[in-house]
Amino acid sequence: MLKLFLWLRYLRKKKIVLLSIAAVGLSVGLLIVVASLFSGFIKAVEKTGEEVFGDIYLNPWVRIGEYGRLLERLESLQEVEAATAVLNSYGLLHLGRGDVKGVSVLGIEPVSYSKVTGLKDNLLNHKSKQGEVGFDAQPGEVEGFVGIGVLMMPDVETDEYDFEEALKWIGREVVLTTGAVVEKDAGGGRTEPSFKRRTLKFRIADIVFTGMYLRDSKDVYLPIEQTQQLTEPDSPLWMGPHEAIQIKLAEGIEPVGMLEPVRELWEGFAREQGLPEYSISKPILDTSKGMQVRFIAELKKQMAVLILIFGTVCSAAVVLIFCIFYMLVMTKQKDVAIIKSCGAASGTVAWIFAGFGACVGIVGSAVGTVLGYIVIKNINTIEQWIRIIFGLKLWKSSVYVFEKIPNQLNLSASGWIILFAILAATIGAFIPAIVAAKTQPVQILRYE
Repeated sequence: MLKLFLWLRYLRKKKIVLLSIAAVGLSVGLLIVVASLFSGFIKAVEKTGEEVFGDIYLNPWVRIGEYGRLLERLESLQEVEAATAVLNSYGLLHLGRGDVKGVSVLGIEPVSYSKVTGLKDNLLNHKSKQGEVGFDAQPGEVEGFVGIGVLMMPDVETDEYDFEEALKWIGREVVLTTGAVVEKDAGGGRTEPSFKRRTLKFRIADIVFTGMYLRDSKDVYLPIEQTQQLTEPDSPLWMGPHEAIQIKLAEGIEPVGMLEPVRELWEGFAREQGLPEYSISKPILDTSKGMQVRFIAELKKQMAVLILIFGTVCSAAVVLIFCIFYMLVMTKQKDVAIIKSCGAASGTVAWIFAGFGACVGIVGSAVGTVLGYIVIKNINTIEQWIRIIFGLKLWKSSVYVFEKIPNQLNLSASGWIILFAILAATIGAFIPAIVAAKTQPVQILRYE
């Protein structure tokens, strides 16, 4: 009770102690914001990887051909929720006179692709409709989805798209120019690969907005059947675009544990189809996180370095606590002498000040946690006000890939930051606590 009484008394009477609490609070808040922003960015990258590749990604480097049978076999596995084939290609999209964009063409089956990647939630028009995603083209027509960034640029100041203007593109016809690789007679019984131009006119059925700039500014989604027609059916399997398989697993299934069953299934199917041996033994087969493991590792390394730098700067709070507590001990030597003359041991006196330092750390950490939480949850609003007041755009989707700043609190990192803040505050009060413990009552009270 004596310790608690003195701690409360010092908090009320010694306003300078509030400076220590403020220093700890600001340090904790800053570190929580930095850790949460960086970890939020990493999680956003990982989530995007799952949306792009699925839980498991298989690329055999050749055209699969009978991919429908492969998908049926994959979906027969209890652990697999859905599987889809994607034909990747590139081309030029003609939007109007003088308006041509280089695009990435994804040939998809919209129903299965939406199950694997959640495409429906990214469509401006379809996401509000009931039922499955699909192309509803009339006979003889072709429909496709186009990324919003292909059609327009975001506002320079707000970095936001005009969705009403984007919806006006629905129903318009555009022309895709791409090509196929064919074998050309080179004489002497030899052949050599040659490029043959192909064009496809299609009607925009919907606009895709994923919130990831690199995808929204490049991707065009077409029916996989029409995309296959842009290739050369009689060319060798290794030439031109080829299908990749994306797999979504059932809830709770660990992707890494499913790599070997998928590999065995693929090898059996590929040998039945007579596909080249290199596509059987050395396909790209990995989880979405595995596809990004090197990039994520570098991001985590940068996060650790940034936390270390800010942590070193914030360690000035320890020095501040030391100075304040040392001054407190020097000005309260009479109190210390009276306590010791009443029979309190040196260890008890030392714990009074060391414990008070821990209390400062706890209170400061609580203040910093609340401050960090408020900043994180309102980070996009804060960024908008900075843009409005100072005319400075801090977050651009074209630079940072994502449209919005991640605003999820990192609980794990916050817990460690709070623990180290309390420990640092205790260490800052440790030397003054030892000085207080060594105080001699006789020397202090002899003239009283």
